[in-house]
Amino acid sequence: MYTTQSIGLTQNELIQQHAGLVKRIAYHLIARLPHTVDVDDLIQAGMIGLLDAAQQYNASQGASFETYAGIRIRGAMLDEIRRNDWAPRSVHRKAREIAEVIHSLEQQNGRNAQDTEIAQALGISLEEYHQQLHEAAGHQIFSLSDFSDNDESSAQPISSIPVQPDEDVESTTFQQALAQAIDGLPERERLVMSLYYNEELNLKEIGEVLGVSESRISQIHSQTVIRLRAKLKDWLS
Repeated sequence: MYTTQSIGLTQNELIQQHAGLVKRIAYHLIARLPHTVDVDDLIQAGMIGLLDAAQQYNASQGASFETYAGIRIRGAMLDEIRRNDWAPRSVHRKAREIAEVIHSLEQQNGRNAQDTEIAQALGISLEEYHQQLHEAAGHQIFSLSDFSDNDESSAQPISSIPVQPDEDVESTTFQQALAQAIDGLPERERLVMSLYYNEELNLKEIGEVLGVSESRISQIHSQTVIRLRAKLKDWLS
């Protein structure tokens, strides 16, 4: 394995040189998270990710250190958020109930379930349903990335990740299923997901683009992630 010295820098020099990268990633993520998440906690976790990257970097894999470190830093921050999940158990339970109702309605009707139908099936008012989505919004914030990749494994040196042929086929098939599920979303939900995950706008910015409140975008995003979980129920169970 190539050491950090082989690319001309010691581990300490790499860490000092890329400390700013940790802050950039932390502040980029914090703009997409509820106010209950502390940016200092993200920075601390990111510094641990940077240290790990400096120790594990293998220049022979072709990626630059900054690219490699960025993955490890972001993965460490996401792990920190998941470990310190701020959502009460009741929020998780309600999100699962909504997903089950959406799955049942869409199987029954052969189309995307509407807000009013979901609320009625849950036995609550539309206002109560939207409140549940609002409460679930923080919990759902990183769920889509959970569907499609794993930051930690993506950051490991390629040579250390043995991939079995059947695992490769399964991963490819799942990616196709996820893409199909996203294509089948209602148009507005598809647009919100594109602006959020592809264009990397935060919820407030998306609200300004679509002419609605940040709170409404938060509800739409939360419902969309829950709907995707419902569509991919067989994969995620």
